[in-house]
Amino acid sequence: LSVNGPPGKAFSVTFELDGQKVFALNGGPQYSFSPAVSFLVNCESQAEVDELWSKLTDEGTEQPCGWLKDRYGLSWQIVPSILGRLIGDTDRDKAGRAVQAMLQMKKIDIAGLQRAFDGS
Repeated sequence: LSVNGPPGKAFSVTFELDGQKVFALNGGPQYSFSPAVSFLVNCESQAEVDELWSKLTDEGTEQPCGWLKDRYGLSWQIVPSILGRLIGDTDRDKAGRAVQAMLQMKKIDIAGLQRAFDGS
């Protein structure tokens, strides 16, 4: 982590996420966060989804379909890897049920997706 500027008023911050360097610039009040830019995090388990969701929604807001805004207003997509496989399945009925289930969720529930996909 590298910060350029006084505490609480950083002009720029450089940090690393999963080996990828990220540079963030404070452009002032005329430039605010929007969902047009978000971090997408693929998760392999419900425990991973739950942990990230809990930490990122602390003082943030839950959004539909696995999206959230953190305490700073930055958008995140917390997505279990299985979601792509289920909604991309060649059986369009099964895939459609998984999509409909996802549309009813905020935090994605893997078991709920699987039940919908299986028709149970």
